[in-house]
Amino acid sequence: MAVYSMTGYASGQHSMAQAAPGQESRGPAARVGLEIRSVNSRFLDLSFRLSEDLRQHEPALRELLQGKLKRGKVELRAGVESAASDSVREPSARLLQRLASLQDTVRTWLPDATALGVADVLRLGAADEGAPRDLAAPLQELAARTLDDLLAARAREGARLADMLLGHLQQLRELAAQAKPLVPQLVEQQRARFLERWNEAMGLAEGAATPEAAQDRALSEATAFAIRIDVAEELTRLAAHVDEIERLVRKGGEIGKRLDFLIQELHREANTLGSKSAALELTRISVDMKVLIEQMREQVQNIE
Repeated sequence: MAVYSMTGYASGQHSMAQAAPGQESRGPAARVGLEIRSVNSRFLDLSFRLSEDLRQHEPALRELLQGKLKRGKVELRAGVESAASDSVREPSARLLQRLASLQDTVRTWLPDATALGVADVLRLGAADEGAPRDLAAPLQELAARTLDDLLAARAREGARLADMLLGHLQQLRELAAQAKPLVPQLVEQQRARFLERWNEAMGLAEGAATPEAAQDRALSEATAFAIRIDVAEELTRLAAHVDEIERLVRKGGEIGKRLDFLIQELHREANTLGSKSAALELTRISVDMKVLIEQMREQVQNIE
């Protein structure tokens, strides 16, 4: 199953022929244009920008989008452009008679009403001849085709995000592998340092304390230090989270919210690793981990 990004864009057009009653179609009378764009969001947030003659179809379009999209802020725009707008078409005699009759009726009740001008007649004539009557079927077909294009675009972006996440996971594993042997080395170095300082303080050369006592005290101090800086548990949990993220990414589907939670857990383990750091190298590893995790967080927020 694919990993889908919530970011995508698609558009399409559909030309429609319209003929007057009893006449053959003289070519495309209108073009229906539609575009869908989406960005990331916690939930599915749909908005529609439809022309007046398409507003009645919003429920059907909403149902179509809800059937295939799960998350994202999605905006659908659609409108009808009459082919008559490309050129000036001569109004028919029937249309002129009807407009004249309507104008007389209006001015009977509203004597001060402004008379129709040439531009008004041409505009009303284009509107009368342009838009086809039934747009439901072609609009739904165009919306379904455009939505498929959007899903394909989101899948391509999702594949790119999945590859980036898998690359970051591999880098996290490499950093964890670098951190793992550092703790025993730090414990041994600290034990030797404790022993050296104890020898100096007790003045072993003058017989103030036995070497065995100094050795025991150094071991005790080193043990307490080892407990304070032990990050084995953090590294184990971090490895488990990395494995689970990789499993989800390879599985695909609706994984965005689960990935977001696991990223938070990864950040917590990296923070704890840094707080227990007793060496510059371990601090560097913790910082590098947090940089990678923050990059992953930004990518995961775009996954459906």
